[in-house]
Amino acid sequence: MKMVKRWGLFILTNLLVMVTFGIAATVLMRTLNLNMYAPHLPSLLIFCAVFGMAGSFISLFISKWMAKMMYGVKIIDPQNMSPELYKLADAQTLRRLVSKVHGYAERSGLRKMPEVGIYESADPNAFATGPSKSNSLVAVSTGLLSTMSDDEVDGVLAHEVAHIANGDMVTMTLLQGIVNTFAMFFSRILASVIANGVDENKRPIVYFVATIVGDIIFTILGSFVVAYFSRKREFRADEGSAQIGSKQNMIAALRKLQALHNHPRMRMMAEESTDGKDPIAAMKISSRGRGGILAMLSTHPSLEDRIAALQNPRL
Repeated sequence: MKMVKRWGLFILTNLLVMVTFGIAATVLMRTLNLNMYAPHLPSLLIFCAVFGMAGSFISLFISKWMAKMMYGVKIIDPQNMSPELYKLADAQTLRRLVSKVHGYAERSGLRKMPEVGIYESADPNAFATGPSKSNSLVAVSTGLLSTMSDDEVDGVLAHEVAHIANGDMVTMTLLQGIVNTFAMFFSRILASVIANGVDENKRPIVYFVATIVGDIIFTILGSFVVAYFSRKREFRADEGSAQIGSKQNMIAALRKLQALHNHPRMRMMAEESTDGKDPIAAMKISSRGRGGILAMLSTHPSLEDRIAALQNPRL
């Protein structure tokens, strides 16, 4: 449901890792006396694949730790409730969250139950993350619990468990690794072309700067591909929620999000926001029917399309 927490953290971390790995790769190529200005393309592609895939998988491996650290997620242990948890929700609500997530996980065939957490935020959000099906986390915001009914929350929880059961994080990691590979590959080809056009004494620094800029630009361009597949996985998670939970609950949750989009307080928050963005849409819970480039960059289909897909599943 809350894609910026799942994909946003992953993509941001990946971009940072990519820049770091890109610098390391450039330094290594120079240290090994590889011809950076006239590279052997097959060798360069293999070299970039190693670094590109490594960067993506490092992002995956630290995704759960990053989520806990950046959003202050408190893990719920029904056998040992901490005082901090009671500040966020009552004991019955906390135990219900764990019970529901584990119940959906069992129906999905997961062998190891996901960790369940809660974090303080007025935004109605939830997310699933983690490097594997056996090492995952489902977290919900206090805003989600305060704005949605139990049935609506159940729809969201089933949706997040479906992401885990579908192996979406690993699938998207492989895709991101491919994007990283070609981002590094094309940026170094472009850098060699640019470097060959300047004075020989300036080539090293020009090549170095060009590769960093190229890594960033080509990685961002690759996000169009990542976003496309993310939207497809989102539809699939909705279907999974309907199968392991209730179609009505999932539709109800999506309709509640529609109502929140149209709520006067949310509109006021969007107008008062320093960046002028909708506090919900900006966080990628959903797309609001945007077109053009914005639609292509959206990690979520529109709420209308998601509801329609659930109401009229393909035969």
